[in-house]
Amino acid sequence: MTLNVSAKMNSRFFVVASALFALALSGCGSDKPADTYRTSPEYRSQNPTEAAKDDTVFSKGGLGINLFGDDKEGREGAVAVNAFLWRASLDTVAFLPIASVDPFGGVIISDWYAPPETPEERFKVNVYILGRTLRADGLKVSVFRQTQGAQGNWVDAAVGADVAREFEDAVLTRARQLRLQAVAEDKG
Repeated sequence: MTLNVSAKMNSRFFVVASALFALALSGCGSDKPADTYRTSPEYRSQNPTEAAKDDTVFSKGGLGINLFGDDKEGREGAVAVNAFLWRASLDTVAFLPIASVDPFGGVIISDWYAPPETPEERFKVNVYILGRTLRADGLKVSVFRQTQGAQGNWVDAAVGADVAREFEDAVLTRARQLRLQAVAEDKG
């Protein structure tokens, strides 16, 4: 009997809490009247600071995701990483299982990978794209290595600095190839 009453109370609490949440959320609208002039290109170019305040996730600019090209509209909300480095990084880590990807922050984190030829060791790679320009210092790669201990547990092992550098070189080479391809397509 008490179990049934408890379930009913939890159910009522959930309904009341959901209704209060919906009511609070409905009050999150803008008190500004719709003004088409404020969204016009003339206003936005003359008042960039004020125009940026009007941008929302649901406005014309949306989240500003622009992964594969230049930001032609000059939105500040666009992804702040180089598109060629981003694509090249994804291509280079394609053989690894991916644990996390953040295109806004320019971070790719792989999961542990054990090569079939050496199952007693595994690797993990973190790629950080640090800017919008295609430069060698716009990329940082961290490589981690573990070996299997006698009891079957994984133990951290040293990785040479040249491994991360070689990985960065592979990403940069691929990024240059992608950029040359894009330039050739633009001319053609």
